[in-house]
Order: sequence, then C-alpha cells, then structure tokens
Amino acid sequence: GTDEHGLKIQQAAAAAGTSPPELCERVSGLFRQALSQAGVAFTDFIRTSEPRHQRAVRHFWGALRDCGALYKGSYEGWYCTPEESFLPESQLAERRDAQGRPCKVSLETGHEVHWTKEENYMFRLSAFRDPLQKWLRDNPRAICPDPFYQRALRWLDEDLPDLSVSRERSRLQWGIPVPSDPTQTIYVWVDALVNYLSVVGYPESHGAWWPAAHHVVGKDILKFHALYWPALLLAAGLAPPERILVHSHWTVRGQKMSKSLGNVVDPATCVGQYGVDGFRYFLLRQGVPERDCDYYDEKVVKLLNSELADALGGLLNRSTAPSINPSNTYPRFSEPCFPKVLDSREAKGMGRASAEDYELVAAVASLPAQVAGYFEGFQIYKALECIAQCVRQTNGFFQRHRPWKLDRRDSAERLWLDTILHVTLECLRVYGTLLQPVVPHMADKLLSRLAVEPGERGLSDMTFLARYDGKPCPFEGRQLGPDTGVLFQRLEKLETVKNRKQ
Repeated sequence: GTDEHGLKIQQAAAAAGTSPPELCERVSGLFRQALSQAGVAFTDFIRTSEPRHQRAVRHFWGALRDCGALYKGSYEGWYCTPEESFLPESQLAERRDAQGRPCKVSLETGHEVHWTKEENYMFRLSAFRDPLQKWLRDNPRAICPDPFYQRALRWLDEDLPDLSVSRERSRLQWGIPVPSDPTQTIYVWVDALVNYLSVVGYPESHGAWWPAAHHVVGKDILKFHALYWPALLLAAGLAPPERILVHSHWTVRGQKMSKSLGNVVDPATCVGQYGVDGFRYFLLRQGVPERDCDYYDEKVVKLLNSELADALGGLLNRSTAPSINPSNTYPRFSEPCFPKVLDSREAKGMGRASAEDYELVAAVASLPAQVAGYFEGFQIYKALECIAQCVRQTNGFFQRHRPWKLDRRDSAERLWLDTILHVTLECLRVYGTLLQPVVPHMADKLLSRLAVEPGERGLSDMTFLARYDGKPCPFEGRQLGPDTGVLFQRLEKLETVKNRKQ
C-alpha cells in the first residue's frame, strides 16, 4: 500500500500544481503497476487516505488518549520535511546550500533541516523503555537479522525523549485531524504505522491476524518500527508484531541511488531487459538483508546467464533431448544400477553409481527442508545459493556419466541410461518446485515440461527419488509435457545490444 499523508506530500502537490489527493491517486497507481509488473500478488492494497484507515487511526488515537499516554506540550527542534521527523544534533552535519549559505542537514540522507517550534501532543515514549527492553530480551528473533536487533537494544540504552505525535493544522492540512482538537493534525508516522492494523480489520476483527504479523521494512525506518511502533501498540493495549524483518539498500556501482546523480534504477526497465523472473531471481539471489548490495547491469547478465540459462536451462534441454530420450517419457529407475547404501563409501563395487552420485542424492534429498528453513528465516539468498550449488552438482553428475555415449540397443546400457535421466529429472523437479516463489513463470515451464501436475507442486508432499527408497514413483513412465523451447533465454551484454542498435 501507500503512506499518503504529510508535509512533503502537501509541498510536492503544490510544486506540481495539483492537489494532494490527485498526486496520491497517480503515485499509488504507479506502485500498484510496479507490483503487478513484478508478478507480486497481494491480498490487499491499503492507502492511508482511505476512510477505513482514517477510522482505525481515530480509534487508535482514542486508545492512546484514554490510557494517559498523550499530553500537550511545546516542542522545538530541527525538523526534516522529507523524513517527516525531528532529528537530534547528533544526527546533523553542517553544509552549505545551493546559494552557498551555511545550513544543517541530516547525516543519514543529506536533506536540509529547519528549526521548528510549535505546540503539539506528545507521546510518553520515555515511559516505555523497560517494557520495550523486556519485549526484545524475551523475543531475540523479534527483529532480524541480528545486527538490527542489536541496534534497537543500543537505542534503548540512549536518551528516549517523548515523541511529538501531532502538527499544527495551520501548517499541515494534508493529514487526519486529531479527534476533538481540529487545530492539530495527527503526525504522519503515527498515522502510517496504524495501517498495519487497519488492513487486518482494526478495531473489530484484527484479532484473527494480530499479533502474528511480520513487517518487512527498510533499515532507514528501523527506529520507527523497532521503538516507536511497539511502544504505541503497548500503550494502546496491543502486543507488538511477532517479527520485524529488516532489509538494507541497493547501491549502484558503490554509490547510493540518487535522482541528482542520475543513477536511479527503474524496475520497469529491468523487467523489460531481464524478464520478470530474471529480475526477481537476481534481486533475491544477491540481496543480503544485513548489508547493502551493489547493482550493475553486467553483474545481472553474468549471473542470469550462468545460473538460469546455462546451468538450469541447459540441464533441462540436455536431459529431455529427443536424441537421448526418444520416447519423451519420464524414464525408469534401476535399483541394481543405483543400489541404496547407508554410507556413500560402501558404493564401490556396487552398481554403476559413484561416491559423488550418492553425495548428490543426499544433497538434493535434504534441500527442501534446508530451503524452507532459509525462507522462514528471511534468508532467501541462502536458499537460492543452496539450489544453485545442487544444480551445479547435477550438471556434474550428467557430464560425468555421458548418457549420450550410451547405446539404447544394449539392455544393460539402457537401464543405466534411463537411471541417469530419471535421477536428473527428479533433481530438476525438486528445483522447479522450490523455485516457484522466486521465478514463478520459469518454474511453471520447467514443471510442465516434466509433466508435473498443478496438484503435485507443493512443498509438503514432495518426495525425491522414491524408487531409491524402494517406493513407487508416480512420474515413472509418464509422458513428458510438450517441449516449449528454451527455459531462460541467454542475455547479451548490453554493450553488444547498444552497438547493434547504433
């Protein structure tokens, strides 16, 4: 959804010669469009200018007022309009503005700040140090990754001044008025944070979801989510969210993205260049939540060609080629060729499988649980790293046994050839199933080629290489799906494309 109130929206609308509602309508439409282009589905899309949200905010304000957490007080300090927050001196630096005059700016963002003094409603944040410390110490996984959890704990050892939670209405009209005091507007951050509640039906029906909610937030807004929001919730008689998952930022060739530098990456352009699946795969494969990651086109091309086009796509093409599998079926597995052993060192002298083959089978068998664990822990990059490693091992297995050299007319060789193909297709089926959340279209294409039905693509009922364990395999002997061509088209270097256009 979109957080739509505040002074910066009011000023941006005035500068663009439009009204705040019209500006928000257009910009929130762009966000919806971007999500749709990226193949991101949602059960709800909330806008903080919606009546249901405004009703929830007024109720939440009433809960804060009724428990005595609010009082009226005079507030003054350095205010940063783009960040919509007051900043302490420790977070400021001296700079010169465009006219060369000295000014103060935010250390974090470089935005200019202005001295502001006004009478506002204040929230007794200082009263919540102990409850917040207890919440975090009792729930060490409440904020992750761990560096951000530690940062929140350190903040609680510092000064915790009361929080200004309203603005003078004469200065800020674009926002929700304070109930029973039309001279004040509810502070944009209090308003915005409540959307986590309004979207799940607060104040009547939120109990079905709350507090079992996971927030996904950028590291730059951690303080609002790790300190202010849990304190506001506790004051209103609600539990903090179950988990706050924090991510870092993308830099471009080592520099922060900035409109003035002209290095902002447009996701729509990237989807056009690399496809939805390609762009999603790169971001999730390379994005490490606890530290900033660097983006540049050559890196994307190299990764996608190596892991999707060559390793995964190449393996599917080779193992389903008509020359190697003329009947276009899911081949049979032969136990005598690949007998079950408890220790891969026992493999010598039994069947035709080598010690490395048994290592591959063990790695792929443990992969679903490993991937599920990493997904649950918000470490998607590690899950994809494990899958990529297994794909490399499977290519090694295929290359090692050279099935294209085996003669189908020889019955012993045919058994071994079919077993190699069966193991390879079983590995591909696991990878296709596990990759569905990341590359949905490509995973669907892969699984359809292997004739895996929609009802056979779940994580919970996935069994790998059932015949190795002496159980029947439902896919064995099944006709493969139609060949839909290349799984992932190799990308050309952008310079090549530019040169050709020139």
